[in-house]
Amino acid sequence: MARKKAKRTGVWKSLALLLAIIIAVSGLYYYRTGDNPVDLLRESKDLNEFLTTAKERILHPEPPKAPPTTTVAEGDWWNVYFTNPMQTDDPASGRNSIQEKLIHHIQNSNKSIHIASFEFNLTPVAEALIEAHHRGVEVLWVTDNEHGLEADHETGHGQFAMLQEAGIPVKDDARGALMHNKFWIFDGEIVWTGSTNITQNGIFKNNNNVITIKSPELAMIYEAEFQEMWQGNEFGITSTSTPDRQKIAINGNDIQVFFAAEDDVAEKLLPIIESAQNSIRFMAFSFTHNGMGDAILNRARAGIDVKGIFELRGSETSYSELGKLHRAGVPVRQDGNPRTFHHKVIIIDNKTVVTGSFNFSNNANKNNDENVIVINNRDISQQYTNEFERRWEEAQVPDL
Repeated sequence: MARKKAKRTGVWKSLALLLAIIIAVSGLYYYRTGDNPVDLLRESKDLNEFLTTAKERILHPEPPKAPPTTTVAEGDWWNVYFTNPMQTDDPASGRNSIQEKLIHHIQNSNKSIHIASFEFNLTPVAEALIEAHHRGVEVLWVTDNEHGLEADHETGHGQFAMLQEAGIPVKDDARGALMHNKFWIFDGEIVWTGSTNITQNGIFKNNNNVITIKSPELAMIYEAEFQEMWQGNEFGITSTSTPDRQKIAINGNDIQVFFAAEDDVAEKLLPIIESAQNSIRFMAFSFTHNGMGDAILNRARAGIDVKGIFELRGSETSYSELGKLHRAGVPVRQDGNPRTFHHKVIIIDNKTVVTGSFNFSNNANKNNDENVIVINNRDISQQYTNEFERRWEEAQVPDL
């Protein structure tokens, strides 16, 4: 009888020890991996498999998944990308980044890639362009002189030299004002534009947006501007102005394109601002244009729901429209990104989006090479409104 009792006691001690081991392993498994050990128990065929698998995952856990560097939205003929610099700012984490999206377009191009882009220091993009060139794709790049080819000698640069050494032609504007465009044309069918410079800061540290639109008709508009610079050596105010030929419609969605300085973009944007019947949202890296500021203020005084976000450093100059709007009681904030808030966006009545390279300034309007696209589409507008709300939550009321 005593032997049976001792045997039962030994069994219970063994079960208790085994249970303690399972609890300890489960707790350590959860602590190291963040996964539910019950799920692993269900997946395992027996206890030995559970202990072996748990041990392996504890000793060699999967690296944590980095948050995506880009917010993505898409439609039948468009894609929109927004950077997420407050979530991750590591260029080594290129998963789902705008850089990755751009390389995808490069790799899928078959005939031509024509680029008008201000700055450049991304080696993976240079390598993708060189590979495209080697398979017979025509790659041409127009850039700024000071911030493009001259800056290529600075530390961390040299990507333009890589392109040129591979036989890809690169041309700059050779003048004092900026070639500030940010557009790419793939195979004469897809246009890539927005506020994003093709740099580590532009894609991984600054707030930016990109929109891609699949439309041969739109690509023709941008191609004409590209050829003015590439073949005609026309930059800034010397470029040919053809705004009446820069309109298209895609599935009933009207699109208008403007180019600075030839199209007097600020004057063209005033009636769009003045057309607001319900709301105006804007995000501005630089907002010093008095006429545009007055137009927004007048709509606010007319009862239109107006909100705006200014880049912190740029808005603290005496030339900024921030003070005027803030003193008038218009809800405006300064951005919360410790680097740079680089958007150049206006959203009208949640149905019209203005975006591109164009800062709301006299220099952009009168001197630089810039591109602006005005899109009437509620789905696209909603994506830009969502971005505004994300950035609004990070922004601060100005202390003026």
